[in-house]
Amino acid sequence: MTTSRKVRKIYKSQPFTEGAGVHLKRAFGFSEAPLFDPFLLLDDFRSDNPADYRKGFPWHPHRGIETITYVLEGNVEHGDSIGNRGVITAGSVQWMTAGSGIIHQEMPFGEASGRMGGFQLWANLPAREKMTQPRYRDITADQIPKVHLENGVEIRIISGRIGNIAGPVSDIAIDPEYLDITVPAGVTYTHPVIKGHTAFAYIIAGKGAFGHQEESLSPGAGELSGNETLIQFSDGDSVTVTTEAELVRFLLVSGKPLNEPVAWYGPIVMNTDAEIRQAFNEYQNGTFLKHMTK
Repeated sequence: MTTSRKVRKIYKSQPFTEGAGVHLKRAFGFSEAPLFDPFLLLDDFRSDNPADYRKGFPWHPHRGIETITYVLEGNVEHGDSIGNRGVITAGSVQWMTAGSGIIHQEMPFGEASGRMGGFQLWANLPAREKMTQPRYRDITADQIPKVHLENGVEIRIISGRIGNIAGPVSDIAIDPEYLDITVPAGVTYTHPVIKGHTAFAYIIAGKGAFGHQEESLSPGAGELSGNETLIQFSDGDSVTVTTEAELVRFLLVSGKPLNEPVAWYGPIVMNTDAEIRQAFNEYQNGTFLKHMTK
């Protein structure tokens, strides 16, 4: 017997400033992270104003996490202390496993019109992989499969699987699913989600109703929610969304909870305060980098 996931809570993303002065919207972050295990935060950096994003994210360290950057419009130039260089272009993804430690920068630059758009998701690493070798997975737009269903639903698969079509990102400890889903007007779509996995949807265009009011845990469930709204789901086997007069486009993300202690300070996420102190001491004394990837 399958169980449709209920809406546990609805969040509206909030203005936040990160990096050297990037103005973005944060869907969830530090205070909410325990509710989203294994995910730590989700930032929305869409803007038509270059002043909001051009200062970027200069050189900074990471340890113990994965950062997943999905660019819809514009570009993000990146580089790291080991010598990796590249540009994340529109429709592309960079899945970076910081592991034992990496120092990098991310500098957005928009289209000719000034438009810039994308999202960064942080995923936690299990304790056994906190000190693994760092790696990048640069995934171009044409490497991300798009599935067209009979009811008009379109799905870009970054990680996970629809039928026999799998996304390009695999072999991740939290077994994540990361989908970009567009549901046309007047359609109800149900998507299977692994029972026991944390799951949420983040709306990036249009409006949709997730779950049903009579079986929800949160006020507003079953009502239309729009852009920059995050829907957190309870447990179950599937997620359902219904549209009315307009389509809805949303990111659907799920993953296996780690159920481990979290010690988090800035760009470092470990399991104990002692490990956090060690990381920052190593960063200051020049012993932070443990693996060379080039």
